[in-house]
Amino acid sequence: MAEESEAGTRLTAVEIHDNIAEPAEKEIERPAAALLWSALASGLAIGFSFLAAAFAADLASEHYRTAAAAAAYPLGFIFVIMARSELFTENTLVPVVPFLERRDSETFRKLIRLWALLLLGNLVGAVIFAWFLARTPMIEPALHSSLQHLASEAVSGGFGRVLYSGIYAGWLIALLAWLLASTHSTGAQLAFIWLCTAPIHALGFKHSIAGSVEAFYLSAAGHTDWGTMLKEFVAPSVLGNAIGGVLLVALLNYGQVASERGKDSGRNRGSR
Repeated sequence: MAEESEAGTRLTAVEIHDNIAEPAEKEIERPAAALLWSALASGLAIGFSFLAAAFAADLASEHYRTAAAAAAYPLGFIFVIMARSELFTENTLVPVVPFLERRDSETFRKLIRLWALLLLGNLVGAVIFAWFLARTPMIEPALHSSLQHLASEAVSGGFGRVLYSGIYAGWLIALLAWLLASTHSTGAQLAFIWLCTAPIHALGFKHSIAGSVEAFYLSAAGHTDWGTMLKEFVAPSVLGNAIGGVLLVALLNYGQVASERGKDSGRNRGSR
């Protein structure tokens, strides 16, 4: 990363892209075991977003319940991102960059491998957290009514609605990954995490991993069956998140960088 940005105190889009590109090259080469363990840790930790939101909603009056839950919802994301664990939705941006640079079958294979391993690990972690939350005395029994209410709202809507809402959640999380690459300040990173994840709950968008904890909680508690949650929530939310992350952030942001680089190359040739 350049010590001083050409734009002054703020990084340019090219500099942010370069901050993403270098670690992305290492990311797609990581061993499968390392990716799975990291993804499992993320799937477990993200469950605290659901738990924190339910706790905050339980404390608030009816009028402020959604706002309180949204304010607490980023907790799991903070745990995951600051611990540098692997979340599938963050990686709809980062590992796509090397593929857009090279556009070959080998890089595409590595990208799909990365996504599959992260999604598997995240979902296994989500199942484990949800099962313990529903089946063990992990929390006070009185909190379960709030958990059930939030989970039922989160997974509602049917396949089409979940997919559409998932696009916006994927957009926000991939945008978050771009914003995090613009600063080394821990305070700024925490602010970005909160600003990009609180709206997911507040506006009813569907995040595939955090939402899967809620979906699996309902299944583990006996309120619905596992197959229904997989078909009606997990599958469409994963697809929606991928569309939002890849199309609305990765391709658009890479497009502006590619255009700038093209102009720079033209100027360099003209100066020779």
